[in-house]
Amino acid sequence: MYKLVVYMLVLAVFTLVFALQAEREMAMQALFRAKRAVNYAAHAGAQQVDAAKLSAGIVAIDPAAAEAAALTYLRANLQLDESNAPLPGSFLRTRVDVLAFDVVNETTTFPYTYSNGAYGFTAQLRQPGVALVARVEYPRLFSLLPPIVWNVKGAAELVR
Repeated sequence: MYKLVVYMLVLAVFTLVFALQAEREMAMQALFRAKRAVNYAAHAGAQQVDAAKLSAGIVAIDPAAAEAAALTYLRANLQLDESNAPLPGSFLRTRVDVLAFDVVNETTTFPYTYSNGAYGFTAQLRQPGVALVARVEYPRLFSLLPPIVWNVKGAAELVR
């Protein structure tokens, strides 16, 4: 009889460890998806050339168009609505917050080291670019882990 009790305890421990490992793996996959989405959004924002300045021979990014394009790409890749809340079918369950969106433009001397001390983000830019920080919360499945929140960072340069 004691062997059956020991067997059930060992089975419970192994099941718990397996669930914890599965939760960690799913969290890492969610982080990778969020990182790709932020990188795509930063790249889309960095490609928004200011046509008026370009006609004068100055290569620069249009800040308003850059922010609009970045948000569009972020929402499409993370399946978010206009308020950055997840749509049905999204792997997220909570709102995504854009914590920082900065455009480094032609008035800067390049190469330039972009730094945002509030979020611990540093990026080296060789030409005009965009930096983006978004807050993403992992939707836990088993509640074995404490809440996981990431400040996902990305930067991209204007491709000439």
